[in-house]
Amino acid sequence: MPPRATPKPQRSATIGSVEKAVSLLKILGDGLPEAGVSELARRLNVHKSTASRLLATLERGGLVERDPRTDKYHLGFELVRLAGQVPRYADLIELVLPALEALAQKTGETINLALPDDGQVINIYQISSRHLVTETNWVGRRTAYHCVANGKALLAWRSEAEIAQLLVGRLERFTPNTLTTRRALLDDLARARERGYAIALEELEIGLHAIAAPIRDAQGDVIAAVSVSGPAYRGTLDRGPELGAQTIQAAERISKRLRWTGR
Repeated sequence: MPPRATPKPQRSATIGSVEKAVSLLKILGDGLPEAGVSELARRLNVHKSTASRLLATLERGGLVERDPRTDKYHLGFELVRLAGQVPRYADLIELVLPALEALAQKTGETINLALPDDGQVINIYQISSRHLVTETNWVGRRTAYHCVANGKALLAWRSEAEIAQLLVGRLERFTPNTLTTRRALLDDLARARERGYAIALEELEIGLHAIAAPIRDAQGDVIAAVSVSGPAYRGTLDRGPELGAQTIQAAERISKRLRWTGR
């Protein structure tokens, strides 16, 4: 009987350079909105020349853009166009758009729709402020729950056990205002439940204030959040109760379109 042939080891079904490019986009989307070649090479654990080639390829495709003043890279607008084609979100965006547009008209500030996604918060739609000030495009960007208003709105109406499952590990500090202890965060979430909306005051970025309210489905579960954000110098905190009431109204309008019948 002839000897049995030794099976050849299977080659990986993935392509290393594509994996690295995907990792690079995730780095720019997950808490590092802008970075230079050296920093990205370090985070990817690759040579600087490799990172430079990946960035050049992604830049040609419009997936990243380089700021000529700083030589740093950030996510490109082609990603925004592609995100708009994702069927997973398209129907939801169409359903909520009238309420988001009305909220943007009332407040004059930036409006974001956010969902929970793989242990983080992902922003899937944005209406930018009518004020002529350069601002961050949050679409496709993921953030931690504890440092943003829409993340807090997604947490506040959950049980402590559910919150503990979502907040694994330490609470990272992004600014001096970030809540980094569980007790401080739980107290803040309790205040959010009392008000009906969550607040984040320069907890992710210095100078950024935001207010968010929860969106519920037909069973009353919080499945999304709508937020109003603006720079601290425009007095977002001073308008807190007014913006909070408007944000709650928008969230409830959306929830009712999702067949939520409670209050």
